Amino acid sequence: MPQIASISSFEPPYTLKQDVTTEFARELFSESFHDIERLLNAFSNGQIDERQFAMPLEWFRVEHSLKEKNDLYIELATKYSARAIELCLANSFFLNEEVDVKTIDAIILVSSSGMATPSIDARLMNILSFSPYTKRIPLWGLGCAGGASGVTRGFEYCKAYPKANVLVVCVELCSLTFQRNDLTKSNLIGTSLFADGVACVLITGDHSPIREITTQMLQPTIVATQSTLMPNSEDVMGWDIKDSGLHVVFSRDIPNIIKNWLRPNVDEFLQSHNLMINDLSEFIAHPGGKKVIDAYIETLEIDPQMTNESQRILQKHGNMSSPTVLYVLKEIMKKEHFEGDYGLMAALGPGFSSELVLLQWKGVH
Repeated sequence: MPQIASISSFEPPYTLKQDVTTEFARELFSESFHDIERLLNAFSNGQIDERQFAMPLEWFRVEHSLKEKNDLYIELATKYSARAIELCLANSFFLNEEVDVKTIDAIILVSSSGMATPSIDARLMNILSFSPYTKRIPLWGLGCAGGASGVTRGFEYCKAYPKANVLVVCVELCSLTFQRNDLTKSNLIGTSLFADGVACVLITGDHSPIREITTQMLQPTIVATQSTLMPNSEDVMGWDIKDSGLHVVFSRDIPNIIKNWLRPNVDEFLQSHNLMINDLSEFIAHPGGKKVIDAYIETLEIDPQMTNESQRILQKHGNMSSPTVLYVLKEIMKKEHFEGDYGLMAALGPGFSSELVLLQWKGVH
């Protein structure tokens, strides 16, 4: 079965403490919300200490056109993704030697925070020495579910082509979509949560030579995946595209939807593989926010410690949309595991949808 051989993350250059972003939001929105102090509790109650951004705070104090923001997205998404790929292919924690980018058969490029045609993956092939025959599979619009969905597409590609090596690159520069003049509560909550980040995963097929150079005796094998769409739920999460750019749609009902909808979905998926939630050693959850993590714990009835890594990533990086679950996976892959341990990757996104990936740690040598 396809395995995850290496993983990396790249942090944009500007780290802002949450109290700094709280004061910025107070300065910007205080005249627009009569209950601004109550709403600002979202910044302090969200269990986020700091977040990374592509631009300094001063950049957000002035208005920028959609063209200016999107041009910046293309430039920086390409630059940061290239660096994440280099880090993934040379990660000595997971690989005994550097992987030549020419051996990559496909790039799955996941992003929802900007628009580019040619897509970012094509631009990456012009600055890194990929084979010109590398397959390009750009995925747009999956939002927070994109990381798990990208892994699913990589799994499917490597099942079809057992000698293949696939890179899944998730790049989101959510901060560049910031709307100074959007006075909705969704925008205020989004300002308290979202951040920028990049992650890259290397997935190998059964007959890939890269399996011979991995450092870990046990690798996470991708056993199965499941994508589920909730009918008629377009208004739960996503973008409202206007002349000024991308405006966040973020329903306050998301935690309740998770509580009422996710458990049957997870149970059905696990039972189809003769498993129950108690059989899981790892829960690799996309930390959409504190309330989302709390909803996971409540509805799945899991030990809160199973969300420790998700909570730590949220605390140090905020919600970066698609890369966030891969940041969690990276930390979990550093831990020691026993042969046969199961892990469940879970991420929720626009649609409203869920992406589930069942992992099992198995020997590769």
